[in-house]
Amino acid sequence: MPLRLYDTYSKKEKEFIPRKKGEVTMYTCGPTVYGRPHIGNYSSFLMADLLRRWLEVSGYTVKHVKNITDVGHLVADRDGGEDKIEKQARHVARERRGGGGDLTKEEVMSIAREYEAQYLEDEKALNMKEPFARPRATETIPEMIAIIEVLLKEGHAYETEDGVYFSVESFPAYGKLSGNTIENVASGSRIEVDEKKKHPADFALWKKTVGSNADHILRWTSPWGEGFPGWHIECSAMSRKFLGEQIDLHTGGEDNIFPHHECEIAQSECSGKKPFVRLWLHKRRIDLGSEKMSKSLGNVLTIPDILAMGFSPLDLRYYLLSVHYRTQLKFTKKGLEDAHKARRRVMEWMEEVGGEDREEKKRRPAFAPGSQELRTGRGGDEWQQKFAYAMYSDLNTPGALGVVFEAMAASRKGKELGSYRAFLSLVRETFGCFEPESAGSIPGTVMELLEQRKAARAKKDFAASDRLRDEIRTLGYEVRDEGKEQTVKKL
Repeated sequence: MPLRLYDTYSKKEKEFIPRKKGEVTMYTCGPTVYGRPHIGNYSSFLMADLLRRWLEVSGYTVKHVKNITDVGHLVADRDGGEDKIEKQARHVARERRGGGGDLTKEEVMSIAREYEAQYLEDEKALNMKEPFARPRATETIPEMIAIIEVLLKEGHAYETEDGVYFSVESFPAYGKLSGNTIENVASGSRIEVDEKKKHPADFALWKKTVGSNADHILRWTSPWGEGFPGWHIECSAMSRKFLGEQIDLHTGGEDNIFPHHECEIAQSECSGKKPFVRLWLHKRRIDLGSEKMSKSLGNVLTIPDILAMGFSPLDLRYYLLSVHYRTQLKFTKKGLEDAHKARRRVMEWMEEVGGEDREEKKRRPAFAPGSQELRTGRGGDEWQQKFAYAMYSDLNTPGALGVVFEAMAASRKGKELGSYRAFLSLVRETFGCFEPESAGSIPGTVMELLEQRKAARAKKDFAASDRLRDEIRTLGYEVRDEGKEQTVKKL
């Protein structure tokens, strides 16, 4: 059975066939670094990480690019207003200085790098794989200018007194991804009316530092004067620089569909080859109660928030991946608690099975690219086949995890546990949240508290023992007593 994925562009499930046999090029829209990303952002990034892992397990080599947006993303995603990164930098700088003062380009970039570092720290905590390249928008300005020059030359863009704009009327396919065709785009409906534009839906490729943008700090020289790039041109340039003019897969959150990805298609295909992307995947958003999770609404949860609730980032990873990527998740603490319990059950079973078989690891990948033909030939193949069937069916993660729990139940009916090791390795590699914690990974502060608790138990000071147990739990670890010994596991 070939891998089938839901393509947002064609609005149907399609068989995934890369341009080059055995190799996949993949681009993921990364974070805009004006604040710590929230779990809604990570939901989209985790979907991309899962897809990459499954492709690699299936035998493909994946060239994955995930960008950092550090300039040009304007308030409300429109062509006007203050750059979100500059806006936040001004706020942070005022707090640190205790007042006003002019903000420098170096200060803006320094604050953006701080948020970027937080993001990378969170990615590591969530066990995301490192991409082939992680380009920054500010380091790709020459490539953006080169694309804009082609668009002007080919008649797909025009210059005005305040910038360079893409002409949507020059691209008949505009709107096919989102359904917001030129005819259906109404003035004022997420499109600001601008008399300088030829059409209300025309979007900025380059903004000049004149008029309302005269004080813009992040600016570069260009053939059209000093200015800064529009948001959409950034991803087209970064994708092309590292993956070429055509790519196999492009992922992102559903909020990216319009206008961002719609505009990406238009400018990329009018300056390069068609199609720009063979298959588009979008993750549905996360809701908190009746509202979507959004920085602008101020109702976001971050990784530190999850840790403060007493959960591991890998509990969150399990929770977000346990729901199909095309299903809208209503995030609840109860759901996270259930995810924690389920993940722990699976990990305990994996310990019972006996860990990872090194010989199996040598024989990976388990599947031939684009098929479900197993290469292992070991026991447990039945479960690998069922698991693969679910994953090849549009990344059906609830179905795949259902297979894991079926296997757990079957293994306790007397079948040789060792026969499940190849299956166990497949599940670990795919989901990335069942890796065993090594003793060396336990922080020194936790080890110190364990020693204090051991001494308290020896003195039969059970009140102190319970207090220390709770203190260790707040640090993300659980203590279990086995006779006179105590063991510790990461939550």
